[in-house]
Amino acid sequence: MTRRACSACCVLPGSAANGSSRLRPRPWRGPRADPVPRLAGKLVIATHNAGKLREISALLAPYGVECVSAGDLGLPEPAETGTSFVENALIKARAAAEASGLPALADDSGLCVVALDGRPGVYTADWAERQWFEGVPGKDWQGRDWYMAMGKVEGLLAEQGPAVDRSGWFACVLAIAWPDGASAVYEGRVDGTLTWPPRGALGFGYDPVFVPLGRSETFAEIDPAEKHRISHRADAFAKLVAEQFPA
Repeated sequence: MTRRACSACCVLPGSAANGSSRLRPRPWRGPRADPVPRLAGKLVIATHNAGKLREISALLAPYGVECVSAGDLGLPEPAETGTSFVENALIKARAAAEASGLPALADDSGLCVVALDGRPGVYTADWAERQWFEGVPGKDWQGRDWYMAMGKVEGLLAEQGPAVDRSGWFACVLAIAWPDGASAVYEGRVDGTLTWPPRGALGFGYDPVFVPLGRSETFAEIDPAEKHRISHRADAFAKLVAEQFPA
């Protein structure tokens, strides 16, 4: 279940919590004023997705961190009841830390479109969920139809006319929680525009309709290694590394 960019920040009170363009960051360090602890040793990755575990493990391996997934430990997946990427990432990280007694890392990410007031935002994956009566053609291994989801975004933009603002961004939040209650949040973002029809076969999700700023190709047309270098997740990880593993 998948429900923005400074090294440790969250939304201001009163702002839209789903990732709207009106959001502004402020310093955020979790519930305590103490310095953020440093990662070392074993880290639980709050996911049941083996691919995500491999990706995060590879990113953290140079820093001597041993990663194990919540799935490998048999930990349940908590309900993502938050209204922002920060809230949902913290829910997952805290649940894993409390259940395992180890530090835990969770991520939450999604697409935010300016003309749609930040939607789909925390509901990015939900927009790809088919109802039982809609059938399942084109679904991915999680039962999601991303072409349908891209079509929903395009349909809502088209309703606003040809002059609609097609800008948006991908957001990623990385949350670390420690068993003693400490936590830290790192947010990444990549800006771009939405195009139609979809182009490319190298990405996933909304990648075929997202053209990052300064590029002419969609994320799904860019070599995966290059995409990972400029992505919202890479932005968030760079901030995590800068604080957790200072040179």
